[in-house]
Amino acid sequence: MLRIAICDDQPRELEIINEYITEYLGTHTLEAEVKEFSHPDKLLTIIEAESFHFYILDIVMPMVSGLELGKEIRRLDREAQIIYATTEPQFALQAYAASPVNYLIKPLDKQQLFETLAFAISKIDLSEEQTFTVKTAGSLRILNLSEILCCEYRSHAVIFTLTDGEEVISRTIRESFAEYSLPILKDTRFLQCHTSYLVNMRRVERFAKDSFTLRGGKVVPIAAKQYQAVRDQYMNFLMAKEGCR
Repeated sequence: MLRIAICDDQPRELEIINEYITEYLGTHTLEAEVKEFSHPDKLLTIIEAESFHFYILDIVMPMVSGLELGKEIRRLDREAQIIYATTEPQFALQAYAASPVNYLIKPLDKQQLFETLAFAISKIDLSEEQTFTVKTAGSLRILNLSEILCCEYRSHAVIFTLTDGEEVISRTIRESFAEYSLPILKDTRFLQCHTSYLVNMRRVERFAKDSFTLRGGKVVPIAAKQYQAVRDQYMNFLMAKEGCR
């Protein structure tokens, strides 16, 4: 399912954009969760723990401009699709620092918005909705792969750190960590950087010779013997993403 965030400090503009999106989704038989934000601070708080496939942002808003908001979204999520919708055409060049899909001028032309939505959706890889089932001590947890920051093997169990900071701990596993994590590694956006760690490359904020720093500040070690292979795989991942823009 698509996840869409709209941020505009004008209630009527939020209403119009939501109406257009609802019409587009209905015409194309698409399911989506659409969330409205009337203040950029609210969206900034949410995206620390929750991601969206694409964002529709106003430019001129209180406290935090759409330009700053777009840059922060891009820092946290390199794959998100950003659409600007504003009354101010003069910020177009500055807006492209966040690599937006389009820069639309209000009042919005519905057909132009529809074409932009079609293009944005075509660039979204919904395979991130793949899940992994974790058997914990007391239940089964079904995790979206996109929610997993990293996995750590410790004391014959696997600890899943999620984007909202929660840790999900598996019950004791009998197989090796490599065997257990094989279904996750089929998603090419995951990387085994250490005998005991997997990372979600979509959530990396800093890459160093000995570690990855993930969203939220969590640091995951890179095995010295694996550094070259890890570096190459991560660089290939970044290049492939840039090539899709």
